[in-house]
Amino acid sequence: MIPNRLQADSKVEYHTHLVVPGAQSVGVQCNDEESSSLILEPRPVRRMDLLSVQNFSFYYGSKKALHGISMEIPEREVTAFIGPSGCGKSTLLRNFNRMNELIEGVHHEGDITLMGRSIYGPQIEVIALRRRIGMVFQKSNPFPKSIYENIVYSLRIAGQSKKNLLDQTVERSLRDAALWEEVKDRLHESALGLSGGQMQRLCIARAIANQPEVLLMDEPCSALDPIATAKVEELIQRLKQKLTVVIVTHNMQQATRCSDRTAFFYLGYLVEYDTTTKVFSNPGKKQTEDYITGRFG
Repeated sequence: MIPNRLQADSKVEYHTHLVVPGAQSVGVQCNDEESSSLILEPRPVRRMDLLSVQNFSFYYGSKKALHGISMEIPEREVTAFIGPSGCGKSTLLRNFNRMNELIEGVHHEGDITLMGRSIYGPQIEVIALRRRIGMVFQKSNPFPKSIYENIVYSLRIAGQSKKNLLDQTVERSLRDAALWEEVKDRLHESALGLSGGQMQRLCIARAIANQPEVLLMDEPCSALDPIATAKVEELIQRLKQKLTVVIVTHNMQQATRCSDRTAFFYLGYLVEYDTTTKVFSNPGKKQTEDYITGRFG
């Protein structure tokens, strides 16, 4: 059961910051009688943390690819993972739905939770987890089937055969992926006849057919032209009204356009994680600044 969502836009709570010279400010709650040395400022209530990464390390055999990562990913926001190739961002992304377990010899330490439950718990069925946490890959990979059958594939695997339900799922998913108007008259034609941008949106539609809570996107626009990229970015903004999006990207401009929060990874470490505005306008770490300004990467 998915808990009720917090209405972050309509509530405000007040936090204070204890001002200590030479140190970072520390947020505390107070009442009107507390010291005037505390600065009162409003801050929107943060949305519920949907995914929680807790001191997570990951190994490919004896090679340690992630080092003690801890972070919280809020619901119905877009979180971007940035960093140079090999920094661990895609490795962490693929751990959210346990895709890395398909690789021989991998193991992990620490934990990842979805809505408070460990995704590695003995009661967790991996197939069910992947229905709740969908994934879109760098290269579009439609099945060699019709557009219709691409969308309903996972439902058929799960035993669903009611035509009216399948029809509704196809239309809903294609509308949510901003593809319905372009393909509604050729649903039973091969998906391989679509353009590159349409194929990627079809893969997004297929991933959201099960109505997941999280959508993982591993460089979804790297093979697309600027027009197709813009359509996918617009789609991401619409999707976050319904689900949580985590996107890996090498495109700094894309991260600033699409995401609410940004995490910068380097050599398997999480260097900085904050709002996208903060990371790109006033990064707290020199490594972050050097990367986003093109000094390395």
